[in-house]
Amino acid sequence: MRGVTEAPGANDADLPLLDDLMPWSVAPLRFGRSWIVAPDPRTLRSRWDRLAAAEGAERDALFRPSRARTPASAVAALPGQRTGTARWAREPGPCPEPVRVTCGPFDEQWLLPDHRLIDTARPELWRVTGEPQLFAVEQGYVPGAEGPALLVTAALPEGRSPAGRPGRIRPLFRRPGGHEPNLAPGLPRFLGERYGHEVDAPEWLAWTTAAARPSPAGCRVPIPADPEVWAAGVALGRELVDVQVRGAWSGTKPRLPGGRRPYVRAAVPARPATMTYDAGDEALCLDEGRVSPVPVEAWEFGVGGARVLEQWFAHRTAPAEPGSLDAIGPAAWPQEWTSELLDLVTVLALLGARERERTAFAAEAAAGAAGAGGTAELRAAGVLPPPSRARRPASVLDHQEEGPEGQFMLL
Repeated sequence: MRGVTEAPGANDADLPLLDDLMPWSVAPLRFGRSWIVAPDPRTLRSRWDRLAAAEGAERDALFRPSRARTPASAVAALPGQRTGTARWAREPGPCPEPVRVTCGPFDEQWLLPDHRLIDTARPELWRVTGEPQLFAVEQGYVPGAEGPALLVTAALPEGRSPAGRPGRIRPLFRRPGGHEPNLAPGLPRFLGERYGHEVDAPEWLAWTTAAARPSPAGCRVPIPADPEVWAAGVALGRELVDVQVRGAWSGTKPRLPGGRRPYVRAAVPARPATMTYDAGDEALCLDEGRVSPVPVEAWEFGVGGARVLEQWFAHRTAPAEPGSLDAIGPAAWPQEWTSELLDLVTVLALLGARERERTAFAAEAAAGAAGAGGTAELRAAGVLPPPSRARRPASVLDHQEEGPEGQFMLL
């Protein structure tokens, strides 16, 4: 995929912004301390126990206080999580059950879901997490960067791009249980009249995944006049989304074509220090460990100017400060990391093999949408601008959440 970029075109300025079409978006989460995230849940439980056993100045140093969180902070519980709301310094409570989160493109890790530990947790996202919710993660704009500007995940995303640029997190639905699509109020009607059938939120997400174009102002989305172009984009986007969410839409785990499947050809050592690629043998080398076949598309697949596989490996092997909670981790490379790596190789190979197709389709759709479905037409149809309420999270009037020090608040 090296060299595949998606630069803004001359006509892109007339294309509507995704920010107006999916109006509710949330800035990236800010964990504040790296030790509350890990690639495996056992590590998080060990870190919690170590911190809970510490006292005084040692506990403060291990905690890593910030302006937003210290062991004495009093905060509400995260929606949907059974964690303590007493000040951590006085009553840590039991270790919360780690939850799956996406830390960077395609990198699923685990998080301690305790609001007392997270600087900026974005509770509004936690309220709508769970099936059938999906999150469209708009990457921060990097001129000339490789890879798609919009990614999809079912796990709660951190939302930061590899380049460190802030992106935006756009839930597909505004309420739990797949209720109230996060679309400009007039958009479904407009699309239904244009294409002759009801367009639901998943169909819109599929189109956007295939057709979104990066720009300095944010992703822009063409809305073609031709129903056949729309149908082709939706078909392509459904396949891309299904691969990104590991087959959740189709019910079938992603597989490489032709019966190919990556295997461990030589065992990964206990503490691999480097990851390289042998193009001749299509092998991914973790020191003397070897995984193959690994198509070149998987190795080259990048987002925001960084190779995904290299970022994934670095998050599991980067040295930590001795004596810190970050230094607590597996004694040797766990087998489950290898299994996750094999799955990731398959996902990236499938996406990388179609990245040129997706990029070309997005450019053609943008060119074909000139004068049709542009910002001016959507304004004339009353779709834009979206009402200000559409940019705010929906109210949950019948839902109780525990506030600081065990008090309850009604939302």
